[in-house]
This record gives sequence, C-alpha cells and structure tokens, in this order.
Amino acid sequence: MSVAEPSFTIGIEEEYLLVDKSTRDLVTSAPEDLMSACQNELHEQVSPEFLQCQIEVGTRVCKTVKDARADLAHLRHCISEIAGKHNLAPIAASTHPFADWTSQRTTDKERYASLARDLQGVARRMLICGMHVHVCIEDPELRIDLFNQLPYFLPHLLALSGSSPFWQGRDTGLQSYRLTIFDNLPRTGLPPRFDSYSEYERAVSTLTKIGVIEDATKIWWDLRPSHRFPTLETRICDVTTRLDDCIAIAAMVQCMTRMLYRLRRDNQRWRQYDRFLINENRWRAQRYGYSEGLIDFGRGELIAYADLLDEAINLIMPDAEALDCVDELNSARTILKKGTSADYQRKIYDSHLAARSSSKDALCAVVDGLITQTVEGL
Repeated sequence: MSVAEPSFTIGIEEEYLLVDKSTRDLVTSAPEDLMSACQNELHEQVSPEFLQCQIEVGTRVCKTVKDARADLAHLRHCISEIAGKHNLAPIAASTHPFADWTSQRTTDKERYASLARDLQGVARRMLICGMHVHVCIEDPELRIDLFNQLPYFLPHLLALSGSSPFWQGRDTGLQSYRLTIFDNLPRTGLPPRFDSYSEYERAVSTLTKIGVIEDATKIWWDLRPSHRFPTLETRICDVTTRLDDCIAIAAMVQCMTRMLYRLRRDNQRWRQYDRFLINENRWRAQRYGYSEGLIDFGRGELIAYADLLDEAINLIMPDAEALDCVDELNSARTILKKGTSADYQRKIYDSHLAARSSSKDALCAVVDGLITQTVEGL
C-alpha cells in the first residue's frame, strides 16, 4: 500500500547560553523580567531551560529552510536585543569556554526540579546546549521506517556542528565535548531499531506505565520520533554559532529524510549497519569533527570528509531541488572552508596565547568572538 508523500515541513530549536558582557562568565541568576520580556515579544517561541543561564527558542512550522532561516534570525536578534538591556548576551555554543557548572542554578519549574531529583549529579553537570531539527512525516509507520535508516547519517551531521571544545577553562581536544556530558544521561545515544510504530509505542508504554518516565520527552536519543509533533527530531548536533551553518545542516537533514522516502517510493532502501559500527563514526565526529574523515562501511575504509560531503550533496541534490534549498545545501561546503565553531574558538584562544595573553584573557576573547558571531549575518 502506497503512502502519501510527507509534507517535509521543518522546525528548528536552538538553546543559547546567557553571558555577562562585563565578566564574560555565565549569569547564574537570570533577571526576573528577562524571560517575561522575551515571551511578550516572542510568545511560545521562547522558553526557559534547565539552568537559569540557558534559553531556548524554536521556529514556527516552516515549509522551507529559507523560511526557517528568516524566523531563526528574528529569534536570535530579539533575544540579543532584550538580553543586551540587562548587560547580557546570548552565545550559540554548546559549552561555555570557562564557566563552572557547580555555580549554576536550575530554573524554578517543577519539570526541572523533577529532573534534578531523578538524575542527581548527572543533571547538575548539564551545562550544555544543542540544536534540534524537526522534519514532518505525517504517517507514523513511514516515520518509524525512516527513523530506522537515518542514524547512518547522524555522525556526518555532528561533524559539521562542533561548538564545544572547551570545558571549565580547558581545551578538551574534542570538537563536541557536549556529547561526553550528555551521554551520561539515561536513554541517550544512537536509537534502537523498531519493526513498527506500534512496537515503539509499546516500548515507551512499558516505561511510562511503571512510572520510570512520564512520557517520551524523557527519551533523549540522537534521533527520536517527537512526542509532541508528527516529526522526526534530529538531536545529535551541537548548536552552531553561525546561523548559516545551522541552516546548512537543517537542509541536509530535510533532504536526507526526503531521499530515504524517495528510495522507499522506488522500492529501495538505505542499507542499515549495526549501531556498533555507526557509533565508531559518531566518536570520530565527536573527537575530530570532519578533519580526520569517517568510515565508509560499504567500501570498508576511511574516507576524507570533504569527499563524503560531496557524495552526500550529489545524492540528495534532487531533494534539495524539490524542497527549494539548493543554495542552503551547497553552503555545507562553506563550513569546511571556514571551519566549525570549535575551530574558530581554538583559533582565537591560540592567537591570544601566542600574543602572551593569559589563559583567562584568551578565554574571555573566545566569549567575545562567540557573542559577535552569534548575531552576525542576521
């Protein structure tokens, strides 16, 4: 039985850190009227996060990534303007270069208090931010079929998004240290496979009926069927400092999802590899980003990421044409030319150390760069 083509509408969520412009450190207690001012301006598109130093935004349901870019630019601009009135600024980075997680305060909300009680020390270290891309797949069975195939590409997306090289004032050597922290939570990492949507629902029901989780929002896999929307939610990526990088990655997610549907429509499908193997690429992307390549399991060898990206873009170009995002998809190559946010942060830090700045001053310069780049190009 054929399935109607999905709408492939898209939505993007981003989490930001709020820094004090004077100290460049995170604000530990957000001003009481900051969130209310944001909500008055942006309504349901903005919300508090687990820690008071975090804020989350989400686009409307968008037909194209062009629409999503315009909406996200507006959201970043508004948050920056309102925060600036309190001598604060948002940074789109998955970790702060030198902040101490032990100094942060949780948001006064029962949902977050419940998380803190349940997860204890694991939750208290969650000084990290991410970027989530939703793609609408109306049919549940098709949604779970594509959900089973998409994990192959998750490391390829992560490799372009790294923005968390520093943790508590030290260079971790990783492009995405955020995942090291996040993976300490339960129900994270690459998702399992399910034979049907009903099997997925039974698995979730097993945990909800006995009270282990209240609903599927407490499942934090790198990719998941959204609990609130008829979408697949890609969650593996760091939040990208440059807006154009976010949009390039979102275009890849949207096009890859449509490509897998297109294969199914033509009685084909993407080969599924064991999660053990995909996890190796996940680690490589987490550690090196795109600089050391990823494994092509079909060829059985390490391939330079630039070559893999070219192959992927060629593969999904028909989908980019159908979804009106050719330019946005092609801009993924610009990330390789300019470097990721993690590359940018290290460049600033190393140049200031070379100029005999102290490590603290160099890290403050990194924060300044992140403040600027978060709102550039809006």
